[in-house]
Amino acid sequence: MKNFRKEILIAILIGFISVNATCQNKKGSVSDSDVKIEKKKTKKKKRKKVKLPKIDLSHWKVTLPVANEEGKPIEISPPEILNFADIEVAKPYMYIDSTKGAIVFHAMPTDSKTRNTKYTRSELREQMVPGDNNTNWTFADGAYMKGKLAMDASTRDSEGKYHRTIIMQIHGRLTNEQRDLIGEDDNNAPPILKIYWDKGKVRVKTKVLKNLNATDEELLHEDAWDNDEGFNFEEEVGFRKFTLEVKVSEGKMVIILNNNEYKVYESIHMKRWGIFENYFKAGNYFQSRDKGSFSKVRFYELEVSH
Repeated sequence: MKNFRKEILIAILIGFISVNATCQNKKGSVSDSDVKIEKKKTKKKKRKKVKLPKIDLSHWKVTLPVANEEGKPIEISPPEILNFADIEVAKPYMYIDSTKGAIVFHAMPTDSKTRNTKYTRSELREQMVPGDNNTNWTFADGAYMKGKLAMDASTRDSEGKYHRTIIMQIHGRLTNEQRDLIGEDDNNAPPILKIYWDKGKVRVKTKVLKNLNATDEELLHEDAWDNDEGFNFEEEVGFRKFTLEVKVSEGKMVIILNNNEYKVYESIHMKRWGIFENYFKAGNYFQSRDKGSFSKVRFYELEVSH
């Protein structure tokens, strides 16, 4: 009898242990599932948010490296440019990278070239009055442009060196009266400033007078001006993000890289340039005709003031 009771107690004990173990396993199984669900939720939360560039395009038009039916480069002005992301012809050449919060300007050799150049561009042109090219500024008025940008991609030439592109400009413009005075058929004047991304460096080019004693009328002719020898900032920006500032005042122009390096132009050439009106340009003015070549420039921020 005692043995019988003992066997019953042992059986009850084994059953209790078995049930308890099963409950623990079930509990552990539910817990693992909960952890997986929580991990999925966490991953969703960690997904990158959509980023938008800090650029107001209401005072810019863009020139694209593709031609219209007349063979001229396609341009998109305000207010249409505000919806450039929905314009089919613009999509390959000017688009938003929402992972980096930038507008990408993509340019390559095509048959669509602007006047007086063999190169193509995906580049913004400042318009102080939206849709109008005839209202511009002088050095005496003062002007300021700041951009945060990076080279996104660039091909190499036959020597293995990266192709260069112009990322910012100050372009001169003749008034209608000046144009008529010298008998020109358009308002184009030389660019007083070109800033290049040049093999990972930032290079600056400006204009100098061939004859310091030239008359005001002679100054209006493009052949009165020559290119300077150029200037390279020491820092190599490569494909990293960097900041450029351009400050203009009467007789003076200052270029600033990453709030660290400065190049100041203050000379008779700057003073005499005051005869011209000007406008800013920014984007990708690609400097190669090599087959298959291209570059992409990202602009995160761009601001202008006068």
